[in-house]
Amino acid sequence: MIVRCVLILLVLCAVSPAQSVEQVRQSSEQATAAYMESIRNNPAELVAFLRAMPKGGDLHNHLTGAIYAENYIRFGIDRHFCIDTKTFVASKPPCAAGQVPLAKSSQDPVLYRNIIDQWSMRNWQYSGQSGADHFFDAFWKFDALTYDTFGEMFAEAQQRAAQNNVSYLELMVGTGTPEFIALGARTKWNDDFAEMRNRLLQSGMKEAVARTIADVYAAETKRDKLLQCTGREDEAPLTPCTVTVRYILHVLRGFSKEQVFAQLLGGFELAKADSRFVSLDLVMPEHSLVPMRDFTLHMRMLDFFHKLYPKVRITMHAGELAPGIVPPEGLRSHIRQTIEMGHAERIGHGVDIMHEDDPVGLMQLMAERNIMVEICLTSNDMILGLKGAAHPLRTYMKHGVPVALATDDEGVARSDITHEYLKGVQEQGLTYSELKTMARTSMEHAFLSGASFWQDAKEFVRIPQCTMMYPKGRGVSPECENFLAANERANLQFQLELMLSSFEYSVRDRQQRRSKQ
Repeated sequence: MIVRCVLILLVLCAVSPAQSVEQVRQSSEQATAAYMESIRNNPAELVAFLRAMPKGGDLHNHLTGAIYAENYIRFGIDRHFCIDTKTFVASKPPCAAGQVPLAKSSQDPVLYRNIIDQWSMRNWQYSGQSGADHFFDAFWKFDALTYDTFGEMFAEAQQRAAQNNVSYLELMVGTGTPEFIALGARTKWNDDFAEMRNRLLQSGMKEAVARTIADVYAAETKRDKLLQCTGREDEAPLTPCTVTVRYILHVLRGFSKEQVFAQLLGGFELAKADSRFVSLDLVMPEHSLVPMRDFTLHMRMLDFFHKLYPKVRITMHAGELAPGIVPPEGLRSHIRQTIEMGHAERIGHGVDIMHEDDPVGLMQLMAERNIMVEICLTSNDMILGLKGAAHPLRTYMKHGVPVALATDDEGVARSDITHEYLKGVQEQGLTYSELKTMARTSMEHAFLSGASFWQDAKEFVRIPQCTMMYPKGRGVSPECENFLAANERANLQFQLELMLSSFEYSVRDRQQRRSKQ
Protein backbone atom coordinates (compact mmCIF):
# COMPACT_ATOMS: atom_id res chain seq x y z
CA MET A 1 0.00 0.00 0.00
CA ILE A 2 2.77 2.47 0.87
CA VAL A 3 4.51 1.74 -2.45
CA ARG A 4 1.36 2.59 -4.39
CA CYS A 5 0.74 5.68 -2.28
CA VAL A 6 4.24 7.06 -2.79
CA LEU A 7 4.02 6.49 -6.53
CA ILE A 8 0.80 8.49 -6.74
CA LEU A 9 2.25 11.19 -4.49
CA LEU A 10 5.16 11.62 -6.90
CA VAL A 11 2.78 11.84 -9.86
CA LEU A 12 0.55 14.41 -8.18
CA CYS A 13 3.41 16.53 -6.94
CA ALA A 14 4.86 16.64 -10.44
CA VAL A 15 1.81 18.43 -11.82
CA SER A 16 2.42 21.95 -10.61
CA PRO A 17 4.27 23.20 -7.52
CA ALA A 18 1.76 26.07 -7.24
CA GLN A 19 -1.20 23.73 -6.83
CA SER A 20 -2.14 21.86 -3.65
CA VAL A 21 -2.70 18.13 -3.88
CA GLU A 22 -6.39 18.70 -3.16
CA GLN A 23 -6.66 21.19 -6.02
CA VAL A 24 -4.96 18.73 -8.35
CA ARG A 25 -7.34 15.99 -7.28
CA GLN A 26 -10.43 18.15 -7.80
CA SER A 27 -9.15 19.39 -11.14
CA SER A 28 -8.45 15.83 -12.25
CA GLU A 29 -11.91 14.65 -11.22
CA GLN A 30 -13.56 17.50 -13.11
CA ALA A 31 -11.46 16.82 -16.20
CA THR A 32 -12.34 13.13 -16.04
CA ALA A 33 -16.06 13.88 -15.72
CA ALA A 34 -15.88 16.29 -18.65
CA TYR A 35 -14.05 13.76 -20.78
CA MET A 36 -16.67 11.08 -20.08
CA GLU A 37 -19.41 13.49 -21.12
CA SER A 38 -17.54 14.20 -24.35
CA ILE A 39 -17.56 10.47 -25.26
CA ARG A 40 -21.00 9.60 -23.86
CA ASN A 41 -22.33 8.93 -27.36
CA ASN A 42 -19.23 7.09 -28.54
CA PRO A 43 -19.66 3.48 -27.30
CA ALA A 44 -16.20 2.31 -28.37
CA GLU A 45 -14.34 5.06 -26.50
CA LEU A 46 -16.77 4.89 -23.60
CA VAL A 47 -16.25 1.20 -22.95
CA ALA A 48 -12.45 1.64 -22.97
CA PHE A 49 -12.78 4.52 -20.50
CA LEU A 50 -15.08 2.53 -18.22
CA ARG A 51 -12.90 -0.57 -18.29
CA ALA A 52 -9.96 1.49 -17.05
CA MET A 53 -12.02 3.11 -14.29
CA PRO A 54 -11.45 1.59 -10.81
CA LYS A 55 -14.78 0.16 -9.65
CA GLY A 56 -14.22 -1.01 -6.10
CA GLY A 57 -16.28 -4.11 -5.36
CA ASP A 58 -18.61 -6.50 -7.14
CA LEU A 59 -20.94 -7.53 -4.32
CA HIS A 60 -23.47 -9.64 -6.25
CA ASN A 61 -21.65 -12.29 -8.25
CA HIS A 62 -22.87 -15.90 -8.53
CA LEU A 63 -19.77 -18.00 -9.09
CA THR A 64 -21.54 -20.70 -11.13
CA GLY A 65 -23.06 -18.01 -13.35
CA ALA A 66 -19.80 -16.06 -13.62
CA ILE A 67 -18.09 -18.70 -15.78
CA TYR A 68 -18.31 -18.37 -19.55
CA ALA A 69 -19.69 -21.39 -21.42
CA GLU A 70 -16.47 -21.80 -23.41
CA ASN A 71 -14.62 -22.46 -20.16
CA TYR A 72 -17.23 -24.89 -18.87
CA ILE A 73 -16.80 -26.80 -22.13
CA ARG A 74 -13.04 -26.85 -21.54
CA PHE A 75 -13.54 -28.12 -17.97
CA GLY A 76 -15.80 -30.87 -19.28
CA ILE A 77 -13.43 -31.96 -22.03
CA ASP A 78 -10.58 -32.19 -19.52
CA ARG A 79 -12.77 -34.45 -17.35
CA HIS A 80 -14.11 -36.57 -20.23
CA PHE A 81 -17.71 -35.43 -19.71
CA CYS A 82 -20.61 -36.26 -22.00
CA ILE A 83 -23.26 -34.02 -23.56
CA ASP A 84 -26.85 -34.93 -24.45
CA THR A 85 -27.34 -33.69 -28.01
CA LYS A 86 -31.04 -32.92 -27.46
CA THR A 87 -31.18 -31.46 -23.94
CA PHE A 88 -27.55 -30.19 -23.87
CA VAL A 89 -27.18 -31.46 -20.30
CA ALA A 90 -23.59 -32.33 -19.36
CA SER A 91 -22.90 -35.45 -17.31
CA LYS A 92 -20.04 -37.59 -16.09
CA PRO A 93 -18.86 -40.53 -18.22
CA PRO A 94 -19.61 -43.10 -19.48
CA CYS A 95 -21.84 -41.66 -22.16
CA ALA A 96 -25.37 -43.10 -22.40
CA ALA A 97 -27.75 -43.31 -25.34
CA GLY A 98 -28.31 -39.89 -26.89
CA GLN A 99 -25.03 -38.58 -25.50
CA VAL A 100 -21.65 -37.95 -27.09
CA PRO A 101 -18.30 -37.07 -25.54
CA LEU A 102 -18.14 -33.33 -24.91
CA ALA A 103 -14.77 -33.44 -26.68
CA LYS A 104 -16.71 -33.93 -29.92
CA SER A 105 -17.58 -30.24 -29.78
CA SER A 106 -13.91 -29.48 -30.55
CA GLN A 107 -14.38 -30.90 -34.05
CA ASP A 108 -18.06 -30.06 -34.52
CA PRO A 109 -18.58 -26.27 -34.75
CA VAL A 110 -22.38 -26.59 -34.87
CA LEU A 111 -22.44 -28.60 -31.63
CA TYR A 112 -19.97 -26.17 -30.05
CA ARG A 113 -22.00 -23.06 -30.83
CA ASN A 114 -25.26 -24.75 -29.83
CA ILE A 115 -23.80 -25.64 -26.43
CA ILE A 116 -22.73 -22.04 -25.87
CA ASP A 117 -26.20 -20.78 -26.81
CA GLN A 118 -27.85 -23.31 -24.49
CA TRP A 119 -25.49 -22.62 -21.58
CA SER A 120 -25.77 -18.83 -21.79
CA MET A 121 -27.97 -15.96 -22.93
CA ARG A 122 -26.24 -15.73 -26.28
CA ASN A 123 -28.92 -15.67 -29.00
CA TRP A 124 -31.62 -16.42 -26.43
CA GLN A 125 -34.11 -14.36 -28.47
CA TYR A 126 -34.20 -17.24 -30.99
CA SER A 127 -34.69 -19.99 -28.40
CA GLY A 128 -38.48 -19.88 -28.27
CA GLN A 129 -38.25 -19.26 -24.51
CA SER A 130 -38.73 -16.22 -22.35
CA GLY A 131 -35.57 -14.58 -21.09
CA ALA A 132 -36.28 -15.83 -17.56
CA ASP A 133 -36.83 -19.44 -18.63
CA HIS A 134 -33.79 -19.56 -20.90
CA PHE A 135 -31.62 -17.97 -18.21
CA PHE A 136 -32.57 -20.28 -15.35
CA ASP A 137 -32.67 -23.41 -17.55
CA ALA A 138 -29.03 -22.84 -18.50
CA PHE A 139 -27.78 -23.62 -15.00
CA TRP A 140 -29.02 -27.20 -14.72
CA LYS A 141 -27.50 -28.00 -18.12
CA PHE A 142 -23.91 -27.33 -16.96
CA ASP A 143 -24.58 -27.99 -13.26
CA ALA A 144 -22.56 -31.25 -13.16
CA LEU A 145 -19.45 -29.28 -14.15
CA THR A 146 -19.57 -27.00 -11.11
CA TYR A 147 -18.76 -29.46 -8.33
CA ASP A 148 -15.05 -30.17 -8.67
CA THR A 149 -13.89 -27.15 -10.64
CA PHE A 150 -13.93 -24.48 -7.93
CA GLY A 151 -10.21 -23.75 -8.34
CA GLU A 152 -10.62 -23.01 -12.04
CA MET A 153 -13.78 -21.02 -11.36
CA PHE A 154 -12.13 -18.87 -8.69
CA ALA A 155 -9.27 -18.18 -11.08
CA GLU A 156 -11.58 -17.07 -13.89
CA ALA A 157 -13.62 -14.79 -11.62
CA GLN A 158 -10.52 -13.10 -10.24
CA GLN A 159 -8.93 -12.71 -13.67
CA ARG A 160 -12.03 -10.97 -15.01
CA ALA A 161 -12.27 -8.79 -11.91
CA ALA A 162 -8.70 -7.57 -12.31
CA GLN A 163 -9.15 -7.01 -16.05
CA ASN A 164 -12.09 -4.76 -15.24
CA ASN A 165 -10.41 -2.94 -12.33
CA VAL A 166 -12.50 -4.55 -9.60
CA SER A 167 -10.37 -4.91 -6.48
CA TYR A 168 -12.87 -6.72 -4.22
CA LEU A 169 -15.20 -9.67 -4.91
CA GLU A 170 -17.92 -11.28 -2.86
CA LEU A 171 -18.60 -14.57 -4.61
CA MET A 172 -21.78 -16.54 -4.01
CA VAL A 173 -20.67 -20.16 -3.84
CA GLY A 174 -22.35 -23.54 -3.39
CA THR A 175 -19.43 -25.22 -1.67
CA GLY A 176 -21.02 -27.43 0.98
CA THR A 177 -24.59 -26.84 -0.19
CA PRO A 178 -25.20 -30.44 -1.43
CA GLU A 179 -24.09 -31.88 1.91
CA PHE A 180 -26.23 -29.40 3.86
CA ILE A 181 -29.22 -30.33 1.67
CA ALA A 182 -28.61 -34.04 2.35
CA LEU A 183 -28.49 -33.38 6.10
CA GLY A 184 -31.77 -31.52 5.88
CA ALA A 185 -33.41 -34.36 3.96
CA ARG A 186 -32.62 -36.72 6.85
CA THR A 187 -34.12 -34.34 9.40
CA LYS A 188 -37.86 -34.51 10.10
CA TRP A 189 -39.48 -31.07 10.01
CA ASN A 190 -41.16 -29.39 12.92
CA ASP A 191 -41.75 -25.75 13.77
CA ASP A 192 -39.41 -25.82 16.77
CA PHE A 193 -36.41 -24.16 15.13
CA ALA A 194 -34.21 -24.62 18.21
CA GLU A 195 -34.83 -28.37 18.22
CA MET A 196 -34.21 -28.54 14.46
CA ARG A 197 -30.91 -26.72 14.86
CA ASN A 198 -29.74 -28.96 17.72
CA ARG A 199 -30.66 -32.09 15.80
CA LEU A 200 -28.67 -30.94 12.77
CA LEU A 201 -25.65 -29.93 14.84
CA GLN A 202 -25.64 -33.38 16.44
CA SER A 203 -26.08 -35.27 13.17
CA GLY A 204 -23.09 -34.07 11.15
CA MET A 205 -23.46 -30.34 10.49
CA LYS A 206 -20.21 -29.36 12.20
CA GLU A 207 -18.30 -32.00 10.24
CA ALA A 208 -19.92 -30.82 7.00
CA VAL A 209 -18.86 -27.24 7.76
CA ALA A 210 -15.28 -28.39 8.40
CA ARG A 211 -15.22 -30.29 5.10
CA THR A 212 -16.55 -27.24 3.27
CA ILE A 213 -13.77 -25.08 4.69
CA ALA A 214 -11.19 -27.69 3.67
CA ASP A 215 -12.66 -27.78 0.16
CA VAL A 216 -12.33 -24.01 -0.15
CA TYR A 217 -8.70 -24.14 0.96
CA ALA A 218 -8.02 -26.80 -1.67
CA ALA A 219 -9.76 -24.76 -4.36
CA GLU A 220 -7.80 -21.65 -3.41
CA THR A 221 -4.56 -23.61 -3.60
CA LYS A 222 -5.45 -24.74 -7.12
CA ARG A 223 -6.51 -21.19 -8.04
CA ASP A 224 -3.19 -19.78 -6.86
CA LYS A 225 -1.33 -22.38 -8.88
CA LEU A 226 -3.33 -21.57 -12.01
CA LEU A 227 -2.81 -17.83 -11.53
CA GLN A 228 0.84 -18.35 -10.52
CA CYS A 229 0.34 -16.40 -7.31
CA THR A 230 3.37 -16.29 -5.06
CA GLY A 231 1.90 -14.52 -2.04
CA ARG A 232 4.55 -11.83 -2.47
CA GLU A 233 2.83 -9.74 -5.16
CA ASP A 234 3.59 -6.05 -5.09
CA GLU A 235 0.49 -4.03 -4.22
CA ALA A 236 1.14 -1.38 -6.85
CA PRO A 237 -0.58 -3.11 -9.81
CA LEU A 238 -3.99 -4.73 -9.50
CA THR A 239 -3.63 -8.37 -10.57
CA PRO A 240 -5.86 -11.44 -10.23
CA CYS A 241 -3.72 -12.46 -7.26
CA THR A 242 -4.25 -9.16 -5.43
CA VAL A 243 -8.05 -9.08 -5.82
CA THR A 244 -9.51 -9.50 -2.32
CA VAL A 245 -12.16 -12.24 -2.24
CA ARG A 246 -14.81 -13.22 0.29
CA TYR A 247 -17.52 -15.87 0.02
CA ILE A 248 -21.29 -15.91 0.47
CA LEU A 249 -22.96 -19.32 0.78
CA HIS A 250 -25.80 -19.59 -1.68
CA VAL A 251 -28.86 -21.27 -0.18
CA LEU A 252 -31.15 -23.01 -2.68
CA ARG A 253 -34.58 -21.83 -1.57
CA GLY A 254 -36.50 -24.04 -4.01
CA PHE A 255 -35.91 -27.10 -1.82
CA SER A 256 -38.04 -28.41 1.05
CA LYS A 257 -38.30 -26.33 4.20
CA GLU A 258 -36.10 -28.67 6.24
CA GLN A 259 -33.44 -28.55 3.50
CA VAL A 260 -33.54 -24.75 3.34
CA PHE A 261 -33.27 -24.63 7.14
CA ALA A 262 -30.22 -26.91 7.05
CA GLN A 263 -28.54 -24.78 4.37
CA LEU A 264 -29.16 -21.61 6.37
CA LEU A 265 -27.67 -23.21 9.46
CA GLY A 266 -24.68 -24.28 7.38
CA GLY A 267 -24.24 -20.73 6.14
CA PHE A 268 -24.34 -19.19 9.60
CA GLU A 269 -21.98 -21.83 10.99
CA LEU A 270 -19.55 -21.25 8.11
CA ALA A 271 -19.50 -17.51 8.74
CA LYS A 272 -18.93 -18.16 12.44
CA ALA A 273 -16.07 -20.59 11.77
CA ASP A 274 -14.22 -18.94 8.86
CA SER A 275 -13.81 -15.21 8.23
CA ARG A 276 -13.64 -15.77 4.47
CA PHE A 277 -17.37 -16.62 4.57
CA VAL A 278 -19.03 -13.30 5.25
CA SER A 279 -22.71 -13.94 4.53
CA LEU A 280 -25.36 -16.15 2.98
CA ASP A 281 -28.05 -15.52 0.39
CA LEU A 282 -31.22 -17.24 -0.80
CA VAL A 283 -30.99 -18.01 -4.52
CA MET A 284 -33.09 -19.70 -7.25
CA PRO A 285 -35.96 -17.96 -9.06
CA GLU A 286 -37.95 -15.90 -6.58
CA HIS A 287 -41.08 -16.36 -8.70
CA SER A 288 -41.04 -20.18 -8.52
CA LEU A 289 -43.60 -22.15 -6.54
CA VAL A 290 -41.64 -22.98 -3.39
CA PRO A 291 -39.83 -19.62 -2.98
CA MET A 292 -43.15 -17.77 -3.30
CA ARG A 293 -45.07 -20.17 -1.05
CA ASP A 294 -42.40 -20.35 1.67
CA PHE A 295 -41.05 -16.79 1.49
CA THR A 296 -42.37 -15.70 4.89
CA LEU A 297 -41.25 -18.98 6.45
CA HIS A 298 -37.73 -18.41 5.11
CA MET A 299 -37.74 -14.94 6.68
CA ARG A 300 -38.81 -16.45 10.00
CA MET A 301 -35.84 -18.81 9.76
CA LEU A 302 -33.50 -15.88 9.14
CA ASP A 303 -34.97 -14.03 12.13
CA PHE A 304 -34.31 -17.08 14.30
CA PHE A 305 -30.72 -17.49 13.13
CA HIS A 306 -29.96 -13.76 13.32
CA LYS A 307 -30.70 -13.82 17.06
CA LEU A 308 -28.22 -16.68 17.52
CA TYR A 309 -25.54 -15.33 15.15
CA PRO A 310 -25.92 -11.53 15.39
CA LYS A 311 -22.45 -10.84 13.96
CA VAL A 312 -23.13 -12.65 10.68
CA ARG A 313 -24.00 -10.17 7.93
CA ILE A 314 -27.01 -10.83 5.70
CA THR A 315 -27.60 -9.97 2.05
CA MET A 316 -30.66 -11.31 0.33
CA HIS A 317 -32.30 -11.60 -3.08
CA ALA A 318 -35.65 -9.86 -2.82
CA GLY A 319 -37.95 -8.13 -5.25
CA GLU A 320 -36.43 -9.76 -8.35
CA LEU A 321 -39.96 -9.72 -9.72
CA ALA A 322 -42.08 -7.79 -12.20
CA PRO A 323 -45.80 -7.49 -13.00
CA GLY A 324 -47.03 -10.52 -14.89
CA ILE A 325 -44.32 -12.80 -13.52
CA VAL A 326 -46.40 -13.40 -10.38
CA PRO A 327 -49.90 -12.28 -9.28
CA PRO A 328 -50.05 -8.64 -8.04
CA GLU A 329 -50.13 -9.69 -4.38
CA GLY A 330 -46.79 -11.44 -4.88
CA LEU A 331 -45.13 -8.05 -5.44
CA ARG A 332 -46.31 -6.37 -2.25
CA SER A 333 -44.00 -7.37 0.58
CA HIS A 334 -40.81 -9.30 -0.21
CA ILE A 335 -38.37 -6.40 0.18
CA ARG A 336 -39.97 -5.20 3.41
CA GLN A 337 -40.08 -8.70 4.90
CA THR A 338 -36.45 -9.25 3.96
CA ILE A 339 -35.46 -6.12 5.85
CA GLU A 340 -37.80 -6.31 8.84
CA MET A 341 -37.83 -10.11 9.39
CA GLY A 342 -34.76 -11.24 7.51
CA HIS A 343 -32.46 -8.51 8.89
CA ALA A 344 -30.85 -7.92 5.49
CA GLU A 345 -28.21 -5.18 5.29
CA ARG A 346 -28.23 -5.37 1.49
CA ILE A 347 -30.92 -6.22 -1.03
CA GLY A 348 -30.15 -8.03 -4.26
CA HIS A 349 -32.10 -6.60 -7.22
CA GLY A 350 -35.12 -5.03 -5.46
CA VAL A 351 -36.66 -4.04 -8.80
CA ASP A 352 -40.31 -4.42 -7.75
CA ILE A 353 -39.94 -1.71 -5.09
CA MET A 354 -42.71 0.51 -6.49
CA HIS A 355 -45.18 -2.40 -6.29
CA GLU A 356 -44.53 -2.91 -2.57
CA ASP A 357 -47.00 -1.58 -0.01
CA ASP A 358 -46.00 2.02 0.83
CA PRO A 359 -42.94 2.08 -1.45
CA VAL A 360 -41.90 5.61 -0.49
CA GLY A 361 -42.03 4.78 3.20
CA LEU A 362 -40.05 1.61 2.52
CA MET A 363 -37.34 3.52 0.67
CA GLN A 364 -37.21 6.06 3.51
CA LEU A 365 -36.65 3.14 5.89
CA MET A 366 -33.90 1.77 3.64
CA ALA A 367 -32.20 5.17 3.50
CA GLU A 368 -32.43 5.58 7.29
CA ARG A 369 -31.02 2.12 7.92
CA ASN A 370 -28.40 2.56 5.20
CA ILE A 371 -29.54 -0.60 3.39
CA MET A 372 -27.84 -0.85 0.01
CA VAL A 373 -29.35 -2.27 -3.18
CA GLU A 374 -27.18 -4.42 -5.46
CA ILE A 375 -28.16 -3.25 -8.94
CA CYS A 376 -27.78 -5.78 -11.77
CA LEU A 377 -28.87 -4.00 -14.95
CA THR A 378 -28.09 -6.69 -17.52
CA SER A 379 -29.89 -9.53 -15.80
CA ASN A 380 -32.86 -7.32 -14.90
CA ASP A 381 -33.16 -6.54 -18.60
CA MET A 382 -32.71 -10.12 -19.83
CA ILE A 383 -34.80 -11.88 -17.18
CA LEU A 384 -37.51 -9.35 -16.37
CA GLY A 385 -37.44 -6.98 -19.34
CA LEU A 386 -36.71 -4.00 -17.06
CA LYS A 387 -34.42 -1.35 -18.50
CA GLY A 388 -34.16 2.40 -18.95
CA ALA A 389 -36.96 4.36 -17.28
CA ALA A 390 -38.72 1.13 -16.26
CA HIS A 391 -35.84 0.26 -13.94
CA PRO A 392 -36.05 1.74 -10.40
CA LEU A 393 -32.36 2.66 -10.09
CA ARG A 394 -33.05 6.38 -10.40
CA THR A 395 -35.96 6.10 -7.96
CA TYR A 396 -33.71 4.56 -5.33
CA MET A 397 -31.14 7.32 -5.90
CA LYS A 398 -33.83 10.01 -5.64
CA HIS A 399 -34.84 8.71 -2.21
CA GLY A 400 -31.28 8.49 -0.88
CA VAL A 401 -31.03 4.69 -0.88
CA PRO A 402 -27.40 3.62 -1.42
CA VAL A 403 -26.85 1.64 -4.62
CA ALA A 404 -23.96 -0.06 -6.41
CA LEU A 405 -23.68 -1.84 -9.73
CA ALA A 406 -22.94 -5.57 -9.82
CA THR A 407 -22.67 -8.36 -12.39
CA ASP A 408 -25.05 -11.06 -11.06
CA ASP A 409 -24.14 -13.84 -13.57
CA GLU A 410 -21.62 -12.33 -15.96
CA GLY A 411 -20.75 -15.59 -17.72
CA VAL A 412 -24.30 -16.70 -18.44
CA ALA A 413 -25.25 -13.12 -19.35
CA ARG A 414 -22.14 -12.71 -21.57
CA SER A 415 -21.26 -9.51 -19.72
CA ASP A 416 -18.84 -8.09 -17.15
CA ILE A 417 -18.82 -5.20 -14.68
CA THR A 418 -17.58 -2.75 -17.32
CA HIS A 419 -20.69 -3.40 -19.38
CA GLU A 420 -22.86 -2.92 -16.29
CA TYR A 421 -21.28 0.54 -16.00
CA LEU A 422 -21.84 1.04 -19.73
CA LYS A 423 -25.54 0.25 -19.37
CA GLY A 424 -25.62 2.64 -16.44
CA VAL A 425 -24.31 5.46 -18.60
CA GLN A 426 -26.25 4.68 -21.76
CA GLU A 427 -29.60 3.62 -20.30
CA GLN A 428 -29.71 5.34 -16.92
CA GLY A 429 -27.83 8.52 -17.81
CA LEU A 430 -25.32 8.08 -14.99
CA THR A 431 -22.57 10.67 -14.72
CA TYR A 432 -18.95 10.04 -13.80
CA SER A 433 -19.61 11.45 -10.34
CA GLU A 434 -22.50 9.01 -9.85
CA LEU A 435 -20.40 6.07 -11.04
CA LYS A 436 -17.62 7.08 -8.68
CA THR A 437 -20.12 7.28 -5.83
CA MET A 438 -21.32 3.77 -6.62
CA ALA A 439 -17.77 2.41 -6.66
CA ARG A 440 -17.13 3.97 -3.26
CA THR A 441 -20.51 2.75 -1.99
CA SER A 442 -19.66 -0.82 -2.98
CA MET A 443 -16.65 -0.74 -0.65
CA GLU A 444 -18.55 1.02 2.14
CA HIS A 445 -21.18 -1.76 2.12
CA ALA A 446 -18.80 -4.65 1.54
CA PHE A 447 -18.85 -7.23 4.32
CA LEU A 448 -15.33 -6.39 5.42
CA SER A 449 -13.95 -6.15 8.94
CA GLY A 450 -12.99 -2.93 10.66
CA ALA A 451 -13.95 0.72 10.52
CA SER A 452 -14.59 2.81 7.44
CA PHE A 453 -12.20 5.24 5.78
CA TRP A 454 -15.10 7.68 5.65
CA GLN A 455 -16.27 9.85 8.52
CA ASP A 456 -19.29 10.64 6.33
CA ALA A 457 -19.93 7.94 3.73
CA LYS A 458 -22.57 9.99 1.89
CA GLU A 459 -20.44 13.06 1.33
CA PHE A 460 -17.21 11.02 1.45
CA VAL A 461 -15.50 13.02 4.16
CA ARG A 462 -12.34 11.26 5.31
CA ILE A 463 -11.75 10.22 8.89
CA PRO A 464 -9.67 12.74 10.90
CA GLN A 465 -6.65 10.41 11.05
CA CYS A 466 -6.34 10.45 7.27
CA THR A 467 -7.41 13.98 6.36
CA MET A 468 -3.95 14.63 4.95
CA MET A 469 -3.56 11.70 2.59
CA TYR A 470 -0.36 12.88 0.90
CA PRO A 471 1.88 14.81 3.33
CA LYS A 472 5.38 15.57 2.12
CA GLY A 473 7.93 12.85 2.48
CA ARG A 474 5.51 10.00 3.19
CA GLY A 475 2.57 8.26 1.57
CA VAL A 476 0.40 8.75 4.66
CA SER A 477 0.87 10.05 8.17
CA PRO A 478 1.89 7.51 10.84
CA GLU A 479 -1.52 7.93 12.49
CA CYS A 480 -3.31 7.16 9.24
CA GLU A 481 -0.95 4.29 8.46
CA ASN A 482 -1.73 2.67 11.83
CA PHE A 483 -5.47 3.12 11.29
CA LEU A 484 -5.35 1.52 7.85
CA ALA A 485 -3.28 -1.39 9.12
CA ALA A 486 -5.87 -2.09 11.83
CA ASN A 487 -8.97 -1.80 9.62
CA GLU A 488 -9.32 -3.95 6.53
CA ARG A 489 -12.30 -1.99 5.23
CA ALA A 490 -10.54 1.37 5.48
CA ASN A 491 -7.40 -0.09 3.93
CA LEU A 492 -9.22 -1.33 0.83
CA GLN A 493 -11.22 1.89 0.60
CA PHE A 494 -8.01 3.88 0.74
CA GLN A 495 -6.50 1.76 -2.02
CA LEU A 496 -9.57 2.48 -4.15
CA GLU A 497 -9.04 6.22 -3.58
CA LEU A 498 -5.44 5.89 -4.73
CA MET A 499 -6.52 4.02 -7.85
CA LEU A 500 -9.20 6.62 -8.61
CA SER A 501 -6.70 9.46 -8.14
CA SER A 502 -4.22 7.81 -10.47
CA PHE A 503 -6.93 7.13 -13.08
CA GLU A 504 -8.26 10.69 -12.97
CA TYR A 505 -4.83 12.22 -13.20
CA SER A 506 -3.98 10.07 -16.21
CA VAL A 507 -7.18 11.21 -17.98
CA ARG A 508 -6.48 14.86 -17.12
CA ASP A 509 -2.87 14.62 -18.23
CA ARG A 510 -3.82 12.98 -21.51
CA GLN A 511 -6.41 15.66 -22.24
CA GLN A 512 -3.93 18.46 -21.45
CA ARG A 513 -1.34 16.96 -23.77
CA ARG A 514 -3.90 16.64 -26.56
CA SER A 515 -4.98 20.26 -26.15
CA LYS A 516 -1.36 21.42 -26.65
CA GLN A 517 -0.87 19.50 -29.86
